Amino acid sequence: MPPRFAGRDEVRRLLTFEACVPLMREAMIAVSEGRVDQPARQILSLPGEAGLFGVMPGVAADGIFGAKLISVSHASGGAPSHQGVVVLFDPKTCAPACVLDAGEITRIRTAAATAAATDALARPDAGQLLVLGTGEQAEAHVKAIALVRPLRSIQLWGRNPDRARTLALHLEQQGVAVEIVEDLEAAAQQADIICATTAAAEPILAGAWIAPGAHVNLVGSSRAGPAEADDDLVARSRFVADVRANVLLQGAEFLRAKASGRVNDEHVIGEIGEVFSGRLAGRQSKEDITVYKSLGVVAQDLWAGWRVFELLEAEGA
Repeated sequence: MPPRFAGRDEVRRLLTFEACVPLMREAMIAVSEGRVDQPARQILSLPGEAGLFGVMPGVAADGIFGAKLISVSHASGGAPSHQGVVVLFDPKTCAPACVLDAGEITRIRTAAATAAATDALARPDAGQLLVLGTGEQAEAHVKAIALVRPLRSIQLWGRNPDRARTLALHLEQQGVAVEIVEDLEAAAQQADIICATTAAAEPILAGAWIAPGAHVNLVGSSRAGPAEADDDLVARSRFVADVRANVLLQGAEFLRAKASGRVNDEHVIGEIGEVFSGRLAGRQSKEDITVYKSLGVVAQDLWAGWRVFELLEAEGA
């Protein structure tokens, strides 16, 4: 049988945030328990400043295997920043089973994984959300975080005020009330949950601004180099990785803090999958500042993509 194909609209129809959040918990527990073979991501720079090309293969112990091939560019002329395919193989026949739009898989699963991490690390009463960024991940994070905490307010900050206003209007048209903020320092001081989803090359979030008890998700930088938060935030926090080995190699914020002598490798206390399974304590007190560093994990793409494939099979499409 030829492989099935699931384009952007099909993935969006079948993979909801509500369904994806628990999938991400399952995937990350499997990763931390050693049930997924996933070598370090291969990231190649494209000529000039065109962007990046990433190759992410993985094999799960339950038989699911495949790879994500994706380009990342923030100057793509209005196209999604992440474009590519997730290719899944049939565990029984080893033949290609499904080819899915990687940009949409990435958009949904990244925010869903952040929401799962936030549920595990943020205070139970956290209700004031601040999102940094104006792209598709900023929008996705607003929607996903609202599933795991009853938000009292949602604030949005962007380096481009016009884009921030456009996104806020778009969300309000969907019934989500968002406040645009210009003073990032003041907003960060008040926030319970902060999601950084920008393409910032240099830190825009300072540890001195973060109130005791807050939870921060660092999502925008997926490689060594560009960083969204300063050394002080890393040093003040209980720092949890999606995959510890990957963050030690490519987690930009951690690597900068390590290079400055503020932290060592032991500062990365463990992986979010260990927190999910109860093997690692995430938040230990109401005063802890917790950080979840997301680089991107192919297991998340495999779990999310396989769910879409199963639903396509059930529909007989």
